[in-house]
Amino acid sequence: MMNSTRHPLSVLRTSLGAVVAVAILGAGASAEQPRWGAQYFPNVALTTQTGEAVRFYDLIRDKTVAIELFYTQCEYACPLETARLAQVQALLGDRMGKDVFFYSISIDPTNDTPAALKAFAEKFHAGPGWTFLTGTAVDIELLSKKLGLYSPPDPDNKDGHVPTLLIGNEASGQWVRGSALDNPKLTATMITDWVGRYSGTAPGRSYASAAPLSKFDAGRYVFSTKCVACHTLGKGASIGPDLAGITHVRDRAWLEQYIAEPDSMLNGGDPIAQSLFSKYGGGRMPNLELTGSEVRAVVAFLDSVELHQQ
Repeated sequence: MMNSTRHPLSVLRTSLGAVVAVAILGAGASAEQPRWGAQYFPNVALTTQTGEAVRFYDLIRDKTVAIELFYTQCEYACPLETARLAQVQALLGDRMGKDVFFYSISIDPTNDTPAALKAFAEKFHAGPGWTFLTGTAVDIELLSKKLGLYSPPDPDNKDGHVPTLLIGNEASGQWVRGSALDNPKLTATMITDWVGRYSGTAPGRSYASAAPLSKFDAGRYVFSTKCVACHTLGKGASIGPDLAGITHVRDRAWLEQYIAEPDSMLNGGDPIAQSLFSKYGGGRMPNLELTGSEVRAVVAFLDSVELHQQ
């Protein structure tokens, strides 16, 4: 079933992409059994990043959960989708591990041992309530199909899967499915307000207190939607390096090439790419498949921010 690290577990895709839609998980259930519950969700055996043996349905029973599929050697969307979940985790605060639980399930169980999952979890600062899971290829494929996250192999999909997030509450039977790359505030709202049914939330601030909107050009847009999950500007290293002053530290041609194709540069033995890979816990800079104009725009934005700050 496993034929490469790039296309693990028969390639998982979803037709929804970034469009949020209701996930009718019980569509394939027979008339004799309930649409929800242990009769629908496989209680397959899984192993956590700490080596603990668990079962899937036991993990989600009576909880509000967010479930994603990923693999640690992914060179495309997985690092970014995991960084997005880290942002959502920060927004949810102490609800994590109490009211809300995240489950990241590897679709590459051959390579994703508990030790590999633990290192990946630490890289993205996963805290209480966020569990990384592996299991047998057969059980994970069954689980992905039951969760509505599976689709047949697609040779045109270089990533091996589509970054989809399944959010739901097992007790109420409410489930929604959306992009794991979405704005973290939207994802947090989906978790807490759409399916979590939380009450007593803090009142929203008045628009009168909002700061003026800054000039928003193509480079700022790329940075705010693609880069900010892992990088800061002048606030110190995060999942990746602080990018303040980066255009004065790195050769511009190298920087543009690295932003465009970090996977090729790392795999090709570029010494700076390898040094960054080691320095930041073996985390891969994802290939975001940016166009040449997008790459140049984000580099120009980084340069303009530095000039403005000087």
